[in-house]
Amino acid sequence: MKVGLFDFQEDALEQLRTKLTTARRLAAVDNPQAVSFSAPTGAGKTIVMTALFEDIFFGEPGFDPQPDAAILWISDMPELNEQTRLKIEGKSDRVNRVSMLRTIDAGFDAERLAGGHIYFMNTQKLGSEKLLTRTGDGRQHSIWETLTKTAQAVPDRFYVVIDEAHRGMRGGKAAEKARTILQRFLLGSPEDGLCRMPQVIGVSATPRRFEELLAGTTHTVRKVYIEAEKVRESGLLKDRILIHYPDAASQAEMTLLAEAAHRWQTIEKGWSAYCQKQHEEIVWPILVIQVEDGSDKLLTRTNLSTSLATLESAIGRRLREGEVAHTFNDSGDLDVDGRRVRRIEASRIEEERNIGVVLFKMSLSTGWDCPRAEVMMSFRRAQDHTYIAQLLGRMVRTPLARRVEADAALNDVHLFLPHYDQATVESVIEDLRNVEDVPPSETGTSRELVTLYRREGLEEVFKALGELVTYRVNAVRRQSALRRLMGLGRGLTHDRIDADAQGTVKTRIVEQMVEEVQRLRDAGTLEERAKQITGIDLKIIAVGHGAGVAEDEGEYSIEAASADIDRHFEQAGRRLGNGLHMDYWRYRSETGGDRDADAVKVEAVVLAQDHAGMKRLETFAEGQFDTLYAQHKRDIGKLKEQRRQHFQRLRLATSVPQTIPWVLPETIDFRRSPTAAEYAKHLFLEEDGRFRADLGAWEQAVLQEELADASAIAWLRNLDRKPWSLEIPYEEAGNMKPMFPDLLVVRRDSKGFLFDILEPHDPSLKDNAAKAVGLARFAERHWALFDRIQLIRKQKGADRVERYFRLDVGNDAVRKQVLAVTTNSQLDQVFDAEAVVR
Repeated sequence: MKVGLFDFQEDALEQLRTKLTTARRLAAVDNPQAVSFSAPTGAGKTIVMTALFEDIFFGEPGFDPQPDAAILWISDMPELNEQTRLKIEGKSDRVNRVSMLRTIDAGFDAERLAGGHIYFMNTQKLGSEKLLTRTGDGRQHSIWETLTKTAQAVPDRFYVVIDEAHRGMRGGKAAEKARTILQRFLLGSPEDGLCRMPQVIGVSATPRRFEELLAGTTHTVRKVYIEAEKVRESGLLKDRILIHYPDAASQAEMTLLAEAAHRWQTIEKGWSAYCQKQHEEIVWPILVIQVEDGSDKLLTRTNLSTSLATLESAIGRRLREGEVAHTFNDSGDLDVDGRRVRRIEASRIEEERNIGVVLFKMSLSTGWDCPRAEVMMSFRRAQDHTYIAQLLGRMVRTPLARRVEADAALNDVHLFLPHYDQATVESVIEDLRNVEDVPPSETGTSRELVTLYRREGLEEVFKALGELVTYRVNAVRRQSALRRLMGLGRGLTHDRIDADAQGTVKTRIVEQMVEEVQRLRDAGTLEERAKQITGIDLKIIAVGHGAGVAEDEGEYSIEAASADIDRHFEQAGRRLGNGLHMDYWRYRSETGGDRDADAVKVEAVVLAQDHAGMKRLETFAEGQFDTLYAQHKRDIGKLKEQRRQHFQRLRLATSVPQTIPWVLPETIDFRRSPTAAEYAKHLFLEEDGRFRADLGAWEQAVLQEELADASAIAWLRNLDRKPWSLEIPYEEAGNMKPMFPDLLVVRRDSKGFLFDILEPHDPSLKDNAAKAVGLARFAERHWALFDRIQLIRKQKGADRVERYFRLDVGNDAVRKQVLAVTTNSQLDQVFDAEAVVR
């Protein structure tokens, strides 16, 4: 692949390989198999499928290659097929567009689908009146006959992929026709000469309709599902959808259009500043305007002239030539008071960088992905809320395919609805929770979802906060230390931090491999295991003619063919990763004298299969990684955000939790109720200079005690699982988990700033002891960075009066006791003995 997969995509790919390993072994026309692959919109299903196709054709460890496999991709729209073709071509470095990707058109005529190809076909070409489904007039084979012969000849190597498998299961005549055609692939159609397809993969945002269709078949169904939360965490999708609306449905639509234009321009300036600072290609956001329908004599009931004039007034300039486009199907280019509004296909909007405003009516969602669309204004009434939700489902992909950490406002989508009130907005929000059409972004009104900005005058505080550390637990899928070390070396060279790092890392690993092979040779293990690879023992059994008696005639050995050794060698390469098997082979060939090439390959194979040797290599690589990262961490910290994230992912891709610098961004996203209480001294404030939050009773009381202290100058409400959150690891039942202490308080004394971690925690929760130990371990490692690290409970004292008692694991004596705790009751005893009231 030309691109790396996100962890959740890698997991889905691994599951798909596992399911298909069994499915293709059992697949037959009379024993059909199906895989239902579902994931929320925006999860990158096509990317995962592209990686799967590479693995089908070229193999992976434990997943044998099928270079002669035939893959048929079916959707109900030609433009979707073309989008898929382009994505596969753009993302795969092994699937060749010219020689492997083919579209089945009306002129297609073949006895069987040829192996080694991915074919694209849409259901619109499969009606009974279509050329593809008939013979005669020079056509020798109908498409049904072609598919049947392919299925019968190679059932284990013929894959039928139904794209957006739920689409053909919806209502309406066209949908019912598509459904009927898709059913033929699953049920067969004797009258057409079509058998049941032995292997079907349904790809969709929701599996329900596809699996309902499968319920009436004999297919054995296996399921692969990507969780919505995993997609949200990846940064592929915008974090939030903010809905702006008046208190009552209003006729002040141009006022809201002007506000939408202001927001569009603010976002444009934000992207410009961010991209210039990060040396990224500039992102030019789009304002999408949904207008009302018209009539036979009227293009739209929305006044386009007034709308464009309002836009120009709001942004303070004339709209540029080509800046405004429309997607109305019933019109070409328009002239609106001397402004040319050009007609454009929805699928081309993203690539046309000079387009800033798009006008449309209803059908903009199909065949359209436009991450640049960040603000939407709808002139339509409340009854159209379903269409609005479907459109937003195409708008929430992030322009850079990652979350922007430095400016939370660039992770938002804004929706302006002048003709909606509170009740009808709730209908939109409910539709946006339908993962079938809409990605799982956080959704709410602009009264609830707010952006907070660094409080002015606290520059020194934020600088001091930058010296603190946090953890990110289970944020990245674990990788082998060898792969992490190779990735680090490659990255350091790529970013010109250390020009020799990639070569040095590779040399050190290969030299360590040589040592491990020598260890195996000295122990006599190498020769013994090599024989199992290079030699094949054969037995001879003689069966007398007519007698039926078998007699053992002895045994002998033959040498393994070079092709078999090469196959083992390639498998070793996949275990080692990054082409290390070839680096070892070249190194030994250059330094080992006149050695047999196959013998060197066998050494690499034996090493890759040796558990103890690989474990030592991993330990070596882990130490090298930590040393090299520490050596260059200051330079890594100076890189632009995208590259810093790359190195951070490498560092976190281990089972042992790792620290990273705690970098608080310029802005953060926050959710509160419209009636939330206001609090003073928070580190981040809304645009109006206030901070409001919905705190629990314990948090409110503890905060009140803290702010009563004159030394307290600031505090932070630490939210769960935000990119900017303070995160601490703890272990429960052998698994590492994250905790997010509720409050961070900043105090000042004569020597500088003091940072306190405060965690009001219900003693009835079962994870109490585990979290206390986690806090104590954190304090043990980072005692120099923080002052108080407290677990806080509300309980009765000796006088039977309820107060807030604090157990400070920042205190050495207390920490030693907490580290010895294994149960909640033991923690209770420590609390009773050592906790104090402020």
